Amino acid sequence: MAGSAGTPGTPRVLRAMNDRAALDLLLEHGPLSRTRIGKLTGLSKPTASQLLARLEAAGLVRATGTSEGRPGPNAQLYAVNPTAAHAAGLDVTPGRIRAAVADLTGRTVGEYELPTPGRRPAQPVVRQVTDALDGAAHAAGLARDDLRRLVIGTPGAFDPGTGRLRYASHLPGWHAPALLDELAAALPMPVEYENDVNLVAIAEQRLGAARGHGDFVLLWNQEGLGAALVLGGRLHRGWTGGAGEVGFLPVPGTPLVRQVTKANSGGYQELAGSQALPRLARELGITDVPSGPYAEVAARLVARAADHAGGPYRELLRTYATRLATGLASLVAVLDPELVVLSGTALASGGEVLRALVQAELEELAAPRPHLVVGDVQEHPVLRGALESALATTRDEVFDTSR
Repeated sequence: MAGSAGTPGTPRVLRAMNDRAALDLLLEHGPLSRTRIGKLTGLSKPTASQLLARLEAAGLVRATGTSEGRPGPNAQLYAVNPTAAHAAGLDVTPGRIRAAVADLTGRTVGEYELPTPGRRPAQPVVRQVTDALDGAAHAAGLARDDLRRLVIGTPGAFDPGTGRLRYASHLPGWHAPALLDELAAALPMPVEYENDVNLVAIAEQRLGAARGHGDFVLLWNQEGLGAALVLGGRLHRGWTGGAGEVGFLPVPGTPLVRQVTKANSGGYQELAGSQALPRLARELGITDVPSGPYAEVAARLVARAADHAGGPYRELLRTYATRLATGLASLVAVLDPELVVLSGTALASGGEVLRALVQAELEELAAPRPHLVVGDVQEHPVLRGALESALATTRDEVFDTSR
């Protein structure tokens, strides 16, 4: 019925739109005065004052002090109330679960890391998840029930049709048929599951090198080689959640890998994954190859190579760049993205030197000419993406003043 609450154009809806615009500005700019909010939103001073009073009464904003050092009387400043809601994220790998809690402004207020070594989980996965989450909540001075939403990032993806984890046979304990139901029963908040590389793309899209870009590919090389595809501003996950599992991609330069899900590897992974770097270094005559996990060894080798002007280290970097471009050529030929973001320690450690080499090689191998950049979100990018994803939905819920 015209004029009823919630009808587009009614005063309630218009007020909610203005409220959300003001809250988004406060998130973007930090503390603002009533006058500044009015100018940025186009609202009159009385309307801006009513808006702030309404949001303060709802517990969404709070006065934070006054502006100083400016001509005229000091103005009261307002900011988003960070304690109005909290969200959490988990980054799951075979060796550990890293958890974090963020307040409504996005500031991380609690972190916790739970080691999970071994091929068989010492504890059930549900216990691992709740222990990691409780550890982060406790570090934030909160309880599990205080968290509004949780996003869990894992390798592979949960098939939306079956609820089973696919493309990640190396993650012990996460393939039980009833796992998602068991987690839902144990956790008091809504839970979302996302591929780890997709979460890195979310972090880069909102905070890093892909801000303002609606079409980009993020290539990730750390424990595994994968990609995230953002088309029209949205993640493309594929029918079973497997879009971007480029480690399985057949490429020139490696034998054809069959039964790739059983092998948990494929041509592109064998050619350019972290495990290929130590072997390539030895083939080129590098004798001081460090020991340790593949991702750490690859990052150290690439960093050394980027610092050397010539010799076998330079050849290592050039060969690695060619291998990376070989797989990227197939991706950009199909997707024609505006941008390619290089992320993960085995790529980021090469910096601008590696980026330029891959860019030059890609221009030789592919007709499209996307610009390549190194990712900006270097610290725990999977976890940061999980928090950003959880916060986006949490803010939509908390900031909706139309109800």
